[in-house]
Amino acid sequence: MHINESSVETPFTLISTSVKDMVSFLSPRLLHSAIIRLSLCTILHETERRIRPNNPAFNAQFRYAKNYIKTSKYTLINFVPYNLFEQFQRLANFYFLCLLVLQLIPVISSLTPITTAVPLIGVLTVTGAKDAYDDYQRHRSDNQVNKRKSKVLRDGELKEEVWSKVVVGDVIRMENDQFVAADILLLSSSEPNGLCYIETSELDGESNLKCKQCLTETVELGQDPARIGAFDGEIVCEIPNNNLNKFEGTLHMDGEKYPLDNDKLLLRGCILRNTRWCYGVVVFAGRDTKLMQNSGKTKFKRTSIDRLLNFIILGIVFFLLSMCLFCTVACGIWETMIGEQFTLFLPWDELVPTDPVGGPTVIALLIFFSYAIVLNTVVPISLYVSVEVIRLCQSFLINWDDRMIYESPDLKDPDKTVRTFAKARTTTLNEELGQVEYIFSDKTGTLTRNIMVFNKCSINGQSYGELLDPRTGEPFEVTEGMRSVDLSQNPYHEASFKFYDNSLTDALKSKDKNCQEFFRLLALCHTVMPEHKNGNLEYQAQSPDEGALVSAARNFGFVFLSRTPNSITISANGTEETYELLCILDFNNVRKRMSVILRRDGKIRLYCKGADSIVYERLKKGQDAINYHTQEHLNKFAGEGLRTLCLAVKDLEEPYFQDWKRRHHEAATSVSNRDDKLHEIYEEVEKNLTLIGATAIEDKLQDGVPQAIASLALADIKLWVLTGDKQETAINIGYSCQLLTDDLVDVLIVDGQTASEVESQLRNYLEDIRAVSSAAAAADPGNNTTVSVVNFRYPPNSLNNTKRDDVNAAGLDTLSEDGEGSSGFALVINGHSLVWALNRKFEKLFLDVATRCRSVICCRVTPLQKAMVVDLVKRHMKAVTLAIGDGANDVSMIKTAHIGVGISGQEGMQAVLSSDYSMAQFRFLERLLLVHGRWSYYRMCKFLRYFFYKNFAFTLCHFWFAFFVGFSAQTVFDPMFIAVYNLFYTSMPVLALGVFDQDVNARNSMAYPKLYTPGVHNKLFNKFEFLRSAFHGFVASGVLFFIPYGAYYTAVDQQGRGMVDHQLFGTVVASILVLVVTVQICLDTAYWTVFNHVTIWGSLVMYLIAQFFSNYVLGGDYVGALAKTLKEPLFYFTCMLTLVVLMVPVVAWRFYWVDVHPTLADKVRYKQRLEAKLASKRSHRTMHRTPSARRSRRSVRSGYAFAHQEGFGRLITSGKIMRPNPIPVQPRANRHQTAPAAHATNTTTTTGHASSTPGVGYSNTDADNPSATAAAAAAGLVSNSINQVVNGASNSGRKRKKAGDPAAGIPLTTVHPQPPSTVDV
Repeated sequence: MHINESSVETPFTLISTSVKDMVSFLSPRLLHSAIIRLSLCTILHETERRIRPNNPAFNAQFRYAKNYIKTSKYTLINFVPYNLFEQFQRLANFYFLCLLVLQLIPVISSLTPITTAVPLIGVLTVTGAKDAYDDYQRHRSDNQVNKRKSKVLRDGELKEEVWSKVVVGDVIRMENDQFVAADILLLSSSEPNGLCYIETSELDGESNLKCKQCLTETVELGQDPARIGAFDGEIVCEIPNNNLNKFEGTLHMDGEKYPLDNDKLLLRGCILRNTRWCYGVVVFAGRDTKLMQNSGKTKFKRTSIDRLLNFIILGIVFFLLSMCLFCTVACGIWETMIGEQFTLFLPWDELVPTDPVGGPTVIALLIFFSYAIVLNTVVPISLYVSVEVIRLCQSFLINWDDRMIYESPDLKDPDKTVRTFAKARTTTLNEELGQVEYIFSDKTGTLTRNIMVFNKCSINGQSYGELLDPRTGEPFEVTEGMRSVDLSQNPYHEASFKFYDNSLTDALKSKDKNCQEFFRLLALCHTVMPEHKNGNLEYQAQSPDEGALVSAARNFGFVFLSRTPNSITISANGTEETYELLCILDFNNVRKRMSVILRRDGKIRLYCKGADSIVYERLKKGQDAINYHTQEHLNKFAGEGLRTLCLAVKDLEEPYFQDWKRRHHEAATSVSNRDDKLHEIYEEVEKNLTLIGATAIEDKLQDGVPQAIASLALADIKLWVLTGDKQETAINIGYSCQLLTDDLVDVLIVDGQTASEVESQLRNYLEDIRAVSSAAAAADPGNNTTVSVVNFRYPPNSLNNTKRDDVNAAGLDTLSEDGEGSSGFALVINGHSLVWALNRKFEKLFLDVATRCRSVICCRVTPLQKAMVVDLVKRHMKAVTLAIGDGANDVSMIKTAHIGVGISGQEGMQAVLSSDYSMAQFRFLERLLLVHGRWSYYRMCKFLRYFFYKNFAFTLCHFWFAFFVGFSAQTVFDPMFIAVYNLFYTSMPVLALGVFDQDVNARNSMAYPKLYTPGVHNKLFNKFEFLRSAFHGFVASGVLFFIPYGAYYTAVDQQGRGMVDHQLFGTVVASILVLVVTVQICLDTAYWTVFNHVTIWGSLVMYLIAQFFSNYVLGGDYVGALAKTLKEPLFYFTCMLTLVVLMVPVVAWRFYWVDVHPTLADKVRYKQRLEAKLASKRSHRTMHRTPSARRSRRSVRSGYAFAHQEGFGRLITSGKIMRPNPIPVQPRANRHQTAPAAHATNTTTTTGHASSTPGVGYSNTDADNPSATAAAAAAGLVSNSINQVVNGASNSGRKRKKAGDPAAGIPLTTVHPQPPSTVDV
């Protein structure tokens, strides 16, 4: 064999040559073999990547991944073996497989193999069909992505090709608003200087545009297919990795080398914006793309109950083996002492030796396996079939819940709405929804809408945007029904823009110079790019904040129209104004401000906007009044969670500006310390500013987010926010959604750059937390577990001296004395610090600090870091985790968490495709967990407890019978009864229980989130609960066997004939067994539906019909046994005696605990029943409230300045970003709309306020009806009594004012109850 190594142009030639030099002493044959093996090994583990555009033959030798993606697990070929392998990981399935093999051996089996084969095949088939359906949905999603179209340059011509057939080295053409098919190196674009703009919301959750620029050497390729097809450069770059912010490579072209970096790479999942077309060469495709590298692998998720069941099944198997071993020893003893004397009457099998020792020994060994078969039903194979059916039905209930449907306008047809349903994309994790302890949430698009709204402003010391009650002078909140300011006279106004304070428009109409200058600054001082689409003016902003400010100026008549590198044109109240752009002093994180210097009519003016702390330091003296009033307004805006910004202006003299401009140019072209010199120049000119005012914009949260977070917190669920946004932005949102509040002891910020700094900060914070906890414990040694329904928190130290279980059962949500709670820390950590915190050396320290904090926010984290944080909590806390997000950057953590929830929002469908559950809004997570999750867990736990009880009661009857049949493995029941006991006689009632049962309805499940806590702490089904159910079944089996045994031991019928025979006795025990387990499930059923009645009573009828059918029609061995049993009064007496002995203790035990030690669920259920009785006598009032009536909080001003990034200032002034000829935009014609009548100011609803009236309110119509009035008053007294029963104490709430409503105390109120859903069953 000969290899021409010189002809192989690979990156591995040098390595192979070096190795050849090192092992030159080896034989040539061995040398060639070593080189081949080394080359193949190195190809499989590439160290760099070489790509030649338009040269598929060269690229094919490296076998780079194609652009085909796969998120599914199975194929048609591997489905059966792979799925069976996964299913037999369940110990029960494997156990029954072994049992089936034993039953195929006639000498040891007393039952037909069909009794095991049919249920086992059924279980495997049902589960396999479900898994196949789930994977089919993944295949469909993959096909939708793989079949997207892209234009690929092949043989010098553009051809349309599906994404899956795109390969590394292909040159593709992308057009505006298209998704990028793969990771491509930008070659040319339609924009000047090779620029293009992309939206990366799929990658990092940010919807603001980012600018990319190709090499100047490739810009000239343009869009000529011939020139691009002749491009023959070679790209040498890094191997595939998951680093979204880094790319290193080199382009070899015409004998020169050109560096490549991340600014020249377009990543898969990005969307091309504001760019007509661009060309690029594929460098990473399919699974090698950075998006897929961050996605993680599809994992087989199993619930904690599944894992517990595996352990329990293993324990049951050992228990079964112990019983078999006992029966084996007992059989040996019996055969030795007694059985040998009856060999003439009961001869041994031919295989059994006849000697006195060997015979009993062999029989005993065979009996071991026989009892393993007879007692096998103690490990119920039908359990898994029932579990899968219940999970499937619960998934349908989630899909059908009309309370989790979100209606949004159709983008294609505004007159229509799109209904987005919540969807259970898997059917295996429903009960896990009821045990979630940690939620990991993305921010942008998940908690927020990523929409900024101009809310309020302060101009020349006057506040605008706040509505006051004309009677009281107190502010009230805006509601959707109120009429907004009419801006229709402005041809450029946006219908979506809403402002409710007419005083601002009045000031503009009166030509107030301060207001005009305020909005003129907003229209001029920015780096927004205008875009003209279909004659409409649209803005592409560097950040949503800046877009909101420019949009506000536009709607108030100061419209930014266009820009060139040297000018800005606006329309000021219909008058076009063009300003010469002299300089842009761009924003960065150090300056926290931006300025523009403009000239018009010979006057030079500097406009500046930035953080209040920065701007106030640069104001000139002599304007104390406006400074004071504006500062007051800033404090108020920040207290409401708004993102504030200060605006200022300064006039410049021409000589000074020319001198400053010269020095600015010198600093800008300096080779060394350029940034420091520019900073000094900027500081010089941005002094002695005149304050104009301040803006306040709101980062719109999704509807119901604060309420949902508060309810989840009360349910003992911890929420961690993992976001790619900046620290200050995330903190602002934390305050807005009440994840962070003023009553926190402190917000701990970890921002160390090195390992030692991060470790030091974490240790210091841990000491601080311990010190505060110790001080709180010393100050309040009492054990107070009262919970505040306003802030949903325990008072300080209540958890320190109280076990979690005691806290959970302490009672309903009640108000503390002051209605507020204090306590806790919040932790905020940056991405660069998180790198060290997740290190094996410090991860436990980080987790110790984080788990002691009430809230955790991780900022600037990569998708992989999100997954690592989730995995850290999974490994060390042993808690159920849920990850929720809406973008491709959340896919990794969604797959890592026990449960993944995808939001079908503004950032594509990648998160939904990888999720276990999908929904349209974060607020639906509250209902998904507190209602469906809790119900699913509650039903599954009750189902399992009952299932093990009935199977132990059934199976152990054989064990008691063994003492009377010489341990011969004789069964007490008819074999047909054994085969169908779990299939027909007892399966349907317990299925109805597992699907429809509920202890409290949906409204109360959400009204009292503490009901969720038993699931968090795994209280409803655990090892102890299993042992209790098994012991209950053990006792029941003894009673079921020995009472009939005693009753029928010497019994005779009415004709005097004996009734002591095996078949009759077995039929009696079987009949009483069916009746007992049926009565037991009646006691266990808390919520009766038609299905429960049909299945429970139908099972009794089915037993009678099936027994007669099997014996008379099929010719069974027990012909006439049941008829004989039902004719005798002794049977009914025995049946009643057994029921009394078994049921009375159960009823008494439950009555004692409900009456003396009621749980929270017991209290709510009692209240629910009384309310149902009173519903016909009074008008039920539903009292709404949000978690905290206090909205003011610590200052988080200048959120814009913190969140903003460095803008497009340098590109604007250079002219590179400009198009040659902007398309003129036609203003829209004035549209005079008839606004709805203004609502009265005293009818507004204040979100966040809780109010109710003591007793019960009644309608005005009752005033004329004395009996109705008296009934309502009586109902009010009873309602207050219920509240006291449920709360355990009478509590009065903090009085709060609300527009149009009197102050009122707060009795027992609910978190924001909703009307019952159609799926409340």
